[in-house]
Amino acid sequence: MEALEKRIQKRVHVSLFALLFLTALLGLSVLLEGCTDTCETTTKYVYFEPVYIKLTDIRSAVSIQAPSEIHSLGRLYFKDDILFVNEPGEGIHVIDNLDPKNPINKTFINIPGNYDLAIKGNHLYADSYIDLVVLDITNLNDIKESSRIENAFAQYNSLGFYVDQAQGIVTEWARKNQVDVMASDCNANVQAWGGIYYDRGIAFNSISAESFDSKAAIAPGSGSGPGLGGSLARFTINSNYLYTLDGGHVKYLDIVNEAQPIQKGDLFVNWDIETIFPYNDKLFLGARTGMHIVDVSSPDQPVLLSSYAHMNSCDPVVVDDKYAYVTLRSGNTCQGFTNQLEVIDIQNLKSLTLVETFPMTIPYGLGKDGSTLFICDGNAGLKVFDASDVHTLDKNLIAKHTGINALDVIPFNNVLMLIGEDGVYQYDYSEPKNLKLLSTIKIVHEEN
Repeated sequence: MEALEKRIQKRVHVSLFALLFLTALLGLSVLLEGCTDTCETTTKYVYFEPVYIKLTDIRSAVSIQAPSEIHSLGRLYFKDDILFVNEPGEGIHVIDNLDPKNPINKTFINIPGNYDLAIKGNHLYADSYIDLVVLDITNLNDIKESSRIENAFAQYNSLGFYVDQAQGIVTEWARKNQVDVMASDCNANVQAWGGIYYDRGIAFNSISAESFDSKAAIAPGSGSGPGLGGSLARFTINSNYLYTLDGGHVKYLDIVNEAQPIQKGDLFVNWDIETIFPYNDKLFLGARTGMHIVDVSSPDQPVLLSSYAHMNSCDPVVVDDKYAYVTLRSGNTCQGFTNQLEVIDIQNLKSLTLVETFPMTIPYGLGKDGSTLFICDGNAGLKVFDASDVHTLDKNLIAKHTGINALDVIPFNNVLMLIGEDGVYQYDYSEPKNLKLLSTIKIVHEEN
């Protein structure tokens, strides 16, 4: 372990902040404006310093707490009538969903640096910054940590984590005073993410500094067998293996012994992979530049079968026997210029064919049950299509729910679980043309 930490530290020291912000844009809420090409005089910049927490403190912080309000929403996971709701960077809310009309908040699992999860049997797998934490959830009133794989996600360093053996991990950026930046430094060092490297940290002009989300810049990029995850998931389970995205790699772990995962290896796919969706013995990976298909019929020897390229855009995916449904979204962090749904023929997995393209407003996650396709179209709301004929999908919009900023969905057993910008919504979709709202769990925003 010590050797690995030293290796990570050495590698990251080569270019601390170049690595740190290579893909930190995944977590930025808006596209930051950098200084212009005409930095002719000394300019006032706002300086941010990295905030470290020691690894020992992070690793001892996992705890079970009383149920609490949800302040922000990340991943949603469903298993055995329980909803597991991730609060990005903080942990997981456990909600009894036996009666979707009356969800009951049971407990909160405090996990620093948690952004994703998956569940097999009675064990929950969660990231905690660079570690993988395994929790025994047999008794929801007595959840315990079973094991931990330290440094499981070394590649997270290139997604915004900096490991320092003495100081720990960067978990936030602290805003400091304004600083004077010489024109020569500005012109030479302005970065694509909108600021410059300065001293031990970073600096932005006053406009960009107001938009910079100091916590979101730390976060990693954005259906599982035994449990159900959404289309934006980065963890999934197939057979007796846990597959996780780690930078440009798919890491895979043997979980035959649920409580004690065994790391088996990793497969490099592409630097920009963001989401993972399992179907039969294949993994479908959404990336900013396309979709990749990985064969896991031999689970400890995954093989990249094929890739489908599209313009640079955010890209979650769900599939059925014949088609992959991919939403492409433009926007600040994706740097794309399109908002659409693509339907791709996957019957020949080594030769993928684009079948149809349909315009959308600003699509995020999606889900499919039978011939019913649910698309979260951002501030345009939830859209429900009859996908019996993919060629006429645009003519078969059977329901539309506005007034909700829809982000991701899990359809299961006629209950649609939806993450919105302001809460978790559940609908009865036994009659897809007439969705009925069952319940809402609202986000309670923290006061500044």
